[in-house]
Amino acid sequence: MKAIVQTGPKSVEIQEREQPTIAPDELLVKVHTAGLCGSDAHAYKYDGGYEWIPIPRIMGHEYSGEVTAVGDDVEGFAPGDRIIEEPIHDCGHCFQCKNGQPNVCQNFSITGMHRDGAYAEYVAVAPEHVHAVPESVPLRHAAITEPTSIATRAVLGQSVTKPGDTVLVEGPGPIGVLVAVVADSLGANVVVSGLDQDASYRLPLLEDLGLPTVNAQSADLDAVAERHTDGIGFDVVFDSTGHHSGIVTANDHVRKGGQIVVVGIPNDSSQVTLTSTVRGEVDINTSYGSTWTNFEQALRLMERGEIAVDDIIDTSYDVDEPQDAFEAFLASETCKPVFQFN
Repeated sequence: MKAIVQTGPKSVEIQEREQPTIAPDELLVKVHTAGLCGSDAHAYKYDGGYEWIPIPRIMGHEYSGEVTAVGDDVEGFAPGDRIIEEPIHDCGHCFQCKNGQPNVCQNFSITGMHRDGAYAEYVAVAPEHVHAVPESVPLRHAAITEPTSIATRAVLGQSVTKPGDTVLVEGPGPIGVLVAVVADSLGANVVVSGLDQDASYRLPLLEDLGLPTVNAQSADLDAVAERHTDGIGFDVVFDSTGHHSGIVTANDHVRKGGQIVVVGIPNDSSQVTLTSTVRGEVDINTSYGSTWTNFEQALRLMERGEIAVDDIIDTSYDVDEPQDAFEAFLASETCKPVFQFN
């Protein structure tokens, strides 16, 4: 089968690999569409904190597909079933898992990172890690269920966002775009901020989705906040920048009594002055990964047409030239490239 294999830092290539042989307790899935996200890009560059990932390996963790074979010990599945996988597998035994916090499992493993992934024509998966795709959701849409589930957790689970709230989303990468869309689906008044690098593709994408944006390097974010919040400050700020400056900017623009939710993982440490945060009794929360419920929420939003998936995904990158997609993503020339295998 055809597979996208990482062979070194910033080096990926197409290889022919053996089709997986499933165990009695596994499903064989024919991959339809697989997405590229920020963690894939970090792994591609072999950034600090990603050196543990084995090379070579088949990349990819967010995908959709169709069951083609069912292990002898598996019940409730049949060839033709349309599924997506929860790629972060929890151990089920550590304190966090037993405490209902599997998204922060101590012993988690990730498809496409700890083991071969889904940038291939076929992948094997245990049935406890899959969700059925609703009949009305195309498989190309379902492929971004995993990043959408991260957004549903951040907005619906970890934030206090409610209809009518003013919301600032910092960072128009894939997660930031999906956080903004999910918050908008609640009836919040959402603004998305980005930088010069986002001006050619990502900010216009959000404008096309009906969400106001601001380039914080060429426009006055203070003036935008003043206009959208009547000078009060945003009710909720989501920091999805993945940069240490994001929390500082969030702290500058959240209202007293408001909330900051950090979704992106900062790339470095930075000193943050918390005097106004404490005096304003600002709630600071974090959001990491997602749970079974968040995946179901993501699928239901897609089923209802709340996520403009065809506008968000970029199908212009060829499976046979995967490096183009990674380099374009790193240059902010695209937002959510996907590889279509079948």
